[in-house]
Formats: sequence, C-alpha cells, structure tokens
Amino acid sequence: MLEIEKLVCRYGKVEALKSVSLVVRKGELVTLIGANGAGKTTTLRAISGLLPPAGGRTLFQGEDITRASPKHILSRGIAHCPEGRHVFPHMTVQENLEMGCYLRSDATGIAADMERVFESFPRLAERRRQIAGTLSGGEQQMLAIGRALMSRPKLVLFDEPSLGLAPNIVERTFQIIKGIRDQGTTVLMVEQNAYAALDMCDRAYLLESGTLTLEGTGRELIKNPHIQEAYLGG
Repeated sequence: MLEIEKLVCRYGKVEALKSVSLVVRKGELVTLIGANGAGKTTTLRAISGLLPPAGGRTLFQGEDITRASPKHILSRGIAHCPEGRHVFPHMTVQENLEMGCYLRSDATGIAADMERVFESFPRLAERRRQIAGTLSGGEQQMLAIGRALMSRPKLVLFDEPSLGLAPNIVERTFQIIKGIRDQGTTVLMVEQNAYAALDMCDRAYLLESGTLTLEGTGRELIKNPHIQEAYLGG
C-alpha cells in the first residue's frame, strides 16, 4: 500500500533522513521506533506532504505522491494524527470532527461516520458542544483520532499517540488504534513507548540517526538484544 524508497529529508543543512526505505502493506499495523531526534516525525511529515523531501520517493497504492500537496494526499486516503494532538482549541468537539471531513460532500455518510465516532468515544458524545481546548489530554487525543477517522482514511499515520497521557489512558488509546487496524484500516505509528508499540504491531522498523537499522515483526524486535538494551531498559 505504502512504499518509501530511499527518502532523504533535510532541515537546512541537517540531514534528518538518510535514504530511508520502508513498506506498509494493506491491513497492517506497522510501528516506527527510535530515540528523540531519530527522524520518526520527519518520516510521517514527508509522507503526508508537510515536508518536501530532498530525495527519494513515496508511493501510495502505486501513485507517486512524493511532492503532492497535503490536501491531495488526504484526498487519496492518508490521514495524519499529529504529535501533541493539535485540535482546534477554540472550536467545539463536533466542529473539530467536521474539520476532519472537509474534503467530503456526502452528507449522509458524514452523519453516519460522526455517530460512529461518538459510539467509539462516548466521552466525546457527552462533550460534542464543548470547546476542544477545555478537554483533558486524553479526551483531546480521542478527538484527534476521531477527526482523522472522519476522512474515511485507508491509511492513518499516528505520531506519538501516548505522549503526555496517563497510563490508563495510554492503554485505552492503544486499544483504539488496534481496533482501527482490526476494522481494516492500515496504520503506521511512531511511538516512543517501544515495548507497547512492538507488542501490538505486525511489523516494526528501528530508526536511528535518520537511518533504518533494524526491521522485523514486533516479537522479533522485542527479543533483539540491541532493542532490549537501548529501548526496553533490559
């Protein structure tokens, strides 16, 4: 479904990604782990069109989207749930969800998807007319996920979905992401909670200093001595 071939990204003279290649197959949950500054967020920004790459290419369902606009990439079926949630703080919960489907015109389908989001996130249903900036961190994360789903994506990019959340909310968030995959949506997730990410994914990649150094199933990487020592505290 998604193929990244020798992707190079720079911030000024700093090379953040160095010839990165990875594959996400339809229906998979793939996770990208690594330390702060390894290039994980940069990878997602390049995929979603927020950061034009300096080299390489990105293919989605066979189409070259390397230099496509974020709007076009969203219209093709890639939704980006960014680090830090980034809800629209002065808009209501419902208005935030409506922003997730601004490229759609099927009113009946939008209404049905809105109700599905509220069924999945009852707390959001209770707060649909509440200003998003007044929600708790966990509620804002639910809202960010719901907003991404409102575009009916084929692939969702999750950037650090557990960041800043209480442990019980982290567990619930990961359950929701697994549920999204189980319902047929493909997922590529960046996550610093390496053990949880590897435990829930189908396959994983390790990104270190802008270079992919390991790949395999989640279970394989959990058992890898380098992963255990550097990322799992073992």
